[in-house]
Amino acid sequence: MIYQSKIEKEEIVQMPMCSIRGRIIVIDSPVGIDCAISALREAETIGFDTETRPSFVKGVFYKISLLQLATPTTCYLFRLQMIGKNESLKALLEDPSVKKIGLSTHDDSRSLQRWMPCRPAGFVELQKYVKPFGIEEMSLQKIYAIVFGEHISKAQQLSNWEINPLTPAQQQYAAIDAWACLKIYEHLRKQKI
Repeated sequence: MIYQSKIEKEEIVQMPMCSIRGRIIVIDSPVGIDCAISALREAETIGFDTETRPSFVKGVFYKISLLQLATPTTCYLFRLQMIGKNESLKALLEDPSVKKIGLSTHDDSRSLQRWMPCRPAGFVELQKYVKPFGIEEMSLQKIYAIVFGEHISKAQQLSNWEINPLTPAQQQYAAIDAWACLKIYEHLRKQKI
């Protein structure tokens, strides 16, 4: 199936809002990491995204704040600055047998390497994956709208990802981004080009 190649923001805001059904688990200490990684390793494919506190001052940059990894039923939000470097998480990111679906994964990989030196592997870049389906858009919001006819809100995108605790709205936003990547990939994978 070939999808429309482009979509305008005006069209997207008229669409129904995307909602998720599933658990969101925030991991803000080393406790719980191994259990989360075990569950993630059981999934054939996982959704992937990261968040970094935005800077509104020229020349000021922040380290990565959040790593989101999602199965079809659960999204794990790893608060990287709180849990510190973690070998189990590093091993998962470097494991080529665990397929990780994301958008702009090259940029996220560089941010992860500044958090903890690693060699991320097993990543599928959605911006490239959608091209054979006729989709030319580069943003997750637009790709999701083309494929599913739903609107992903970006209201929390520029929020402070270092606050503690994360607000429910931030948790939803972060989880939706990882789930949406996985959902797009799984949907398109079943289509015939």
